[in-house]
Amino acid sequence: MEYSTEEKLEWIIYFIYEFGKKYDLTMKQAFGYLQRFKAIDFIDKHYGYAHTQSFSTMVDELSQYCRRMGGAL
Repeated sequence: MEYSTEEKLEWIIYFIYEFGKKYDLTMKQAFGYLQRFKAIDFIDKHYGYAHTQSFSTMVDELSQYCRRMGGAL
């Protein structure tokens, strides 16, 4: 299924907000961290799966993903 760019961006922005909230980061800090450790690319490629999960689940899963990619949160 094809998703609109707008739909993906809205979901990603809210995800960044939830990620930042969990780790006490600003939106800018959260985006920088997720971008650096390739989580944004992961979401873009696997949006079909990601958007069907709760934000809590995705924050936990992508936190683990970022750690495997070298992140420390």
